Amino acid sequence: MRSRLLIGAFVLAGLGVTLVGQRGAVAPAGPPQAASRSPRNAAELDELFKQVSNWGRWGKDDQLGAANLVTDAKRRQAAALVKNGISVSLAHNALTEKAVDNPSPFEQTMLPGFFMDSYRVSYHGYAHSHIDALCHILYKDQTYNGYARAEVNTEQGCTKLGIDNLKNGVVTRGILIDIPRLRNLPYLEPGTPVYVEDLEAWERFAGVKVSPGDAIFLRTGRWARRDTMGPWNIAQSAAGVHASVAPWIKARGVAVAGSDAALDVTPSLVEGSNLAVHTLFITAMGIHLLDNQDLEAVSATAAKLKRWEFMVTIAPVPVTGGTGFPVNTLATF
Repeated sequence: MRSRLLIGAFVLAGLGVTLVGQRGAVAPAGPPQAASRSPRNAAELDELFKQVSNWGRWGKDDQLGAANLVTDAKRRQAAALVKNGISVSLAHNALTEKAVDNPSPFEQTMLPGFFMDSYRVSYHGYAHSHIDALCHILYKDQTYNGYARAEVNTEQGCTKLGIDNLKNGVVTRGILIDIPRLRNLPYLEPGTPVYVEDLEAWERFAGVKVSPGDAIFLRTGRWARRDTMGPWNIAQSAAGVHASVAPWIKARGVAVAGSDAALDVTPSLVEGSNLAVHTLFITAMGIHLLDNQDLEAVSATAAKLKRWEFMVTIAPVPVTGGTGFPVNTLATF
């Protein structure tokens, strides 16, 4: 039995950015202290989009995007990182209580007769651990690799770039980027931006270097803060990376990226866009994103082992034309 909820599409004000999936709140413009960082507005975002674009890099019919960087050699490198045999889930348990950060709780219904149940989840948003397919976001009515909206977006799902293209999964080297630990903090405050200099400071601290085919995971401490302070409207205020990191991400050859929120700093600090990072990563560079990962356990394990790299396994159910899927990503040390 398969159940899927495809919830329309909406346009982000002023940028022609479309999300295929769940509706979300539009965050207000960012604070003025980011004025010196580019991109600052729609025009600069457009220039950066063109600069980092991977359209056509792997052919005009490409369906995998940056996942092409996960080669056989990369998978062998990842497998060689398994020294202890310790496996850690990066998924947060399904949230079944309605909250300001979870307007669409996970629903489980027991069925009569045999011990069976049915699930209902609208997983896009800021609550449920999931992966975004490359058809999830459009920019100026085009998806990654330049496919037109009319060619991709149908009531039956995405005709191209659906999550079914990851049917063989992604097995690669994962790197945890733990900015609260770098700063000796339990968590970052909502709205805190992470820049290239922060990513490189973490590389020096951890003794790792991001390389082609890697999956990176940014810990902001979102779940630790939620446990301490309670839920908040993370769609309006969340720590995350600033859009200016995109050229660095492309130069390093990142294949997959995730975080314990939605990766974007919110507010975005880019006037007119509340998902500038999603737009650049998914639509321009073809990078699958993992949202709402629970990175607390993997952070504790990595700190105990003093190892910030691991083999990561990502295996979403291959729903034909799906805009993504809830996923239980695994890190193995």
